[in-house]
Amino acid sequence: MTNKAFAILLIANLTLLSLLSGCSTTSGPAATADAPAEQNGDPPPVSSPPPDGDAASADAEPERAPSPGLSVGQRAQNAVEGMVLGAVIGAQAGPIGAAVGAGTLLVYAAITGHVPLSGGNAPARDSRDDEEVREEELEEELDREVARGDDLENQIEAELERQEQLLEQMRSEDEARKAAARGAAPAPAGAGDLEKRADPRIAPAAPEERELPLAIFEKEEKTIPKGEWGNPRELEVIARSLDADEDGRPEQVRYFDEQSGAYLRMEQDRDYDGRIDSWQDYEGGALVRRTLDEDADGDADAWEEYRGGRMTSREVDRNRDGTRDAFYSYEGDSLVLERHDGNDDRAIDLVVKYENRLRVTLEEDRDRNGQMDQWTHYAAHGEQELIERIERDTDGDGRADVFERYDATGGEPVLARREEDKNGDGQIDITSIYKNGKLVRREINDPELVPL
Repeated sequence: MTNKAFAILLIANLTLLSLLSGCSTTSGPAATADAPAEQNGDPPPVSSPPPDGDAASADAEPERAPSPGLSVGQRAQNAVEGMVLGAVIGAQAGPIGAAVGAGTLLVYAAITGHVPLSGGNAPARDSRDDEEVREEELEEELDREVARGDDLENQIEAELERQEQLLEQMRSEDEARKAAARGAAPAPAGAGDLEKRADPRIAPAAPEERELPLAIFEKEEKTIPKGEWGNPRELEVIARSLDADEDGRPEQVRYFDEQSGAYLRMEQDRDYDGRIDSWQDYEGGALVRRTLDEDADGDADAWEEYRGGRMTSREVDRNRDGTRDAFYSYEGDSLVLERHDGNDDRAIDLVVKYENRLRVTLEEDRDRNGQMDQWTHYAAHGEQELIERIERDTDGDGRADVFERYDATGGEPVLARREEDKNGDGQIDITSIYKNGKLVRREINDPELVPL
């Protein structure tokens, strides 16, 4: 008997579920008990005013409003889940309890669309769950981080481009200065070489300092021992280093007095090979000395001094043997004196003097015995100088015994007269006359020199 009752209740529940499933043709959850009257053509009943009082409100309120957001299929699914849940719960009281529980929760779930103990209403299945929201928020945050990263990368690229332009400018300026320095100190071997080469007759201006922001320099406190820079006492300085290519070897280091802030010295790597090749000393903020390594061997080979923004002297080691062998002196803005050691014996064997940027005399030790033996005098002809007179010491007694005079012909010096003291008595013994550079007459004043 019990089994029959359970079967009857189960069949009734399934029949009710089938009826609910067949309601898909209705107008939805908004349909009411008044709908059949409208379908039969009868006019809808006139609504009466709602009754007053709490009892009327309680009678008007349904047990649980149907979920308007569910389809018929979803309601059927919820009804099945409610029936199963009711059967499980009612089974605790036996088969009849299981049948009653299944029927009760089936009807409840079918009407309300809510399955008891399911943890939420079915409509929540149509909304985005928390995980999806969190994923969207995370994606938005990632997008913002990517945008910030792109902006930072653009800023870095712009700064790198600016630094590259600065380095290129520094390279161009330093290469031009280095090329000028190389061309300023050729090695003359004699008067002919001096005539052919371009003399540095204008005093070079002090190299200009580029204004660079201190923010790009690394700051460090240092102690300079006595005598390291030729300083008479120990110095406390602030060193500011610029490593533009970030190779760990600065291209420029500037030194300032720690107390006064005075600019003292600058060291540079002009060819960017990682080694300092220029040392500049300052007094009162102005350049006074500069030492250069022009062949990148690590040893200085040029020494310059400046006053009033102009070079006053330049000394060069032309053959890079560690000995200075060329010396240039300037007054005002013009070269006034050159001295050269052509054979590295530490003795000057060529001296050139200038006036108004034109040569006036040239002295040479042609046999390299440490004594001058030829003197060349120049005369100005417009903006150039031409040889006017040459005197030679041919016997090595330190006195001239041959005298040549030149005429300016077609802008060139041409030999016109030669006088010779053959016996060293200070008297002219032979006089030769030239025309257009060719001998036309010779006079012999010493009878002992007349051929028989």
